[in-house]
Amino acid sequence: MTDDEILALLQSAFTHVRAGDTAALTALLDQGVPPTLRNEKGDSLVMLASYHGFPDTTRVLLKRGADPEVANDQGQTPLQGAAFKGHREMLELLLDAGADVEGRGGNGRTPLMMAAMFDRTDLVQALIDRGADPQARDASGATALDAARTMGAMNTAQQLEALTRE
Repeated sequence: MTDDEILALLQSAFTHVRAGDTAALTALLDQGVPPTLRNEKGDSLVMLASYHGFPDTTRVLLKRGADPEVANDQGQTPLQGAAFKGHREMLELLLDAGADVEGRGGNGRTPLMMAAMFDRTDLVQALIDRGADPQARDASGATALDAARTMGAMNTAQQLEALTRE
């Protein structure tokens, strides 16, 4: 195989992940494409599969040894991506695979903060149920409640306010 053919093979892995084509990706993994492959932005295959909401593809990658904790060049983790996009099944899958519920991005934001910012009450509850700390602070000193208020996410703000009164 020439260098160009190898490069095309590796690049096709990203195409298949973004499309959720688990069968095609599995075939590439069987040919030796590493499940830990990252693109020019530092996005891992797991990051892209989880961000785009493809749990079957993510499961295959995790079973083949991909790390659910690998952040991209901006410090974003797959769990933060799942929280941002609102993918509950993906969130649970990544946590079950060992992703840190308190895993922070480059700005110090936790997945709970991401879910709170975008008014994802079900994810906020799921993260808290899995041990997320609602009092954790990001690099600027803001909590998940502060993030929800700043973004106008009133449902998660009320949800988090209720926790502080308990």
